[in-house]
Amino acid sequence: MQQSPSIIVELEEAVRSGSSAKRISTLRQVTDLFLHDGERLTEDQVKVFDDVLCHLVAQVETRVKAEIGTRLASVDYAPVGVIERLAWDDKIAVAGIVLESSSRLTAGTLVEIAKAKGQDHLLAISGRADLPEAVTDVIVDRGERAVIRRLAGNTTARFSDAGYGGMVARAEADDDLTETLGLRIDLPLNFLRQLLQRATEAVRARLAQIAPAELQDEIRRVLKTIAGAAQGQSPPARDFSRAEAAVKRMKGLNELTDAAIARFAEVRKSDEVAAALALLNNSAPTEMMARLLEGPRTDLVLIPCKSAGLVWATVETILRHRPVKHRIDEATLQVAARDYARLSTETAERTVRFWQLHNNLEK
Repeated sequence: MQQSPSIIVELEEAVRSGSSAKRISTLRQVTDLFLHDGERLTEDQVKVFDDVLCHLVAQVETRVKAEIGTRLASVDYAPVGVIERLAWDDKIAVAGIVLESSSRLTAGTLVEIAKAKGQDHLLAISGRADLPEAVTDVIVDRGERAVIRRLAGNTTARFSDAGYGGMVARAEADDDLTETLGLRIDLPLNFLRQLLQRATEAVRARLAQIAPAELQDEIRRVLKTIAGAAQGQSPPARDFSRAEAAVKRMKGLNELTDAAIARFAEVRKSDEVAAALALLNNSAPTEMMARLLEGPRTDLVLIPCKSAGLVWATVETILRHRPVKHRIDEATLQVAARDYARLSTETAERTVRFWQLHNNLEK
């Protein structure tokens, strides 16, 4: 980092000279030097570059800012200060590439920008990889049609229940959005049902035809239920008899252990998981346990698991493999672990008895 003093001198001369060409030349020189050496620099050394680049970026025109943003957006060790300055720029030509690509922007910064800026900035953020729920909640709340469509097509974005609900509501008047959402393999089943209920016949038919294999059976089942309801028919009851017989036999042989239930979850035998939870909860309805496992609320799943006396490792496996086609994130899993430790067996047993008596568990 012997070059740093000369960089600072060059910067001071560039600023004092008042020459736009000189500032641009110095900015490019500093950026080149950083990209060449930045990966090997300490945090203190990166801070020197950050100060220099921030000072120069503030002095140049939009096209040069956009050029610097393009060069730094994909750099994992880019100086945070200049990245944030570019991301906050009012001109989307400057902010766009950084908002879409830079790994140096935190979720908190993205939330602030999403709340403060317009649709162009929201559109850029909507294309980022691995968007967390805190960011997508803001985008769903503020975004207009083009933004919501792009966000719905972002397969790595994660959504809260409120986020999914907001997008499904928007899809009622937007066939393209309905189709995009219907093809998401992480869309929880209750929201898929809502989506298909509101969809046009043409969109339903297309989804049934082009959906990925893991969604086809569920889409057809939901559409059959919708058709039956439209004709005044009750949907056919699910048949859990095979799963119930299997777990009852295992219990008689003292084989219905935590390890066995975890294995059912791992191999996606959700009917057997539901039947096991039902049996271990004094023969509660298996259908009720299945609704819990397929529902949007992680916290409700904890209750019959605690009442059944399952250890946390088994519960974690169940939560990671629930049949909701929406992978649980680590933050939610940590909250669930804390809640499970706090939940008493007595409270869990009382709650399950209440559900059985009143049969009003939310579907």
